[in-house]
Amino acid sequence: MFSDFTEANEPFSLFRQWFEEAAKSEPNDPNAMSLATVDAGGLPDVRTVLLKGFDERGFVFYTNTESAKGEELKANPKAAINFHWKSLQRQVRVRGLVQSVSDAEADEYYQSRPKISRIGAWASQQSRPLSSRAAFEQAVADLEAKFGDGPIPRPPHWSGFRIVPLSIEFWHDRPFRLHDRIVFRRSATDDGAPGGAWDRQRLYP
Repeated sequence: MFSDFTEANEPFSLFRQWFEEAAKSEPNDPNAMSLATVDAGGLPDVRTVLLKGFDERGFVFYTNTESAKGEELKANPKAAINFHWKSLQRQVRVRGLVQSVSDAEADEYYQSRPKISRIGAWASQQSRPLSSRAAFEQAVADLEAKFGDGPIPRPPHWSGFRIVPLSIEFWHDRPFRLHDRIVFRRSATDDGAPGGAWDRQRLYP
């Protein structure tokens, strides 16, 4: 009845295995993840973003840092993410601390984006009021004319965040709601950064 994924002794290789399997089975955006933050009043906020990189340091996504999520993360650098791969009947939940990626990382990813996406990062005042779709499209057109065929530098307000996990939970659907759940947890070091050894624990469904 119980799956052997619960025998894994660390979370990152297991996540990589599940992510690679999701990439083969999910019809759209296997890297989509729900990102939860908290606003200044303590009210939770959640939206879907795309995972753009992961390794033992954590899980990376990019955004306008002046957006609602950007401002919330700068004020309270803690977050949770959730992956739900319906075709595989699996979920992965991550909770942790948030760090900004380096300028070099942000530059490299920004330059890998399609040209119109790079222009869009300049044109969009993300999360702020927009008078009309036409106004946004005009801003895009104006910037296309401005940059022409020349280089498009990364906007100073556009970068990435890395979620450095304190816990990673793996969930696998089972018949009659007798699900498998295993969580890896680690504590923060004396300087507040995650760095302790992973502790593995099976959870009741």
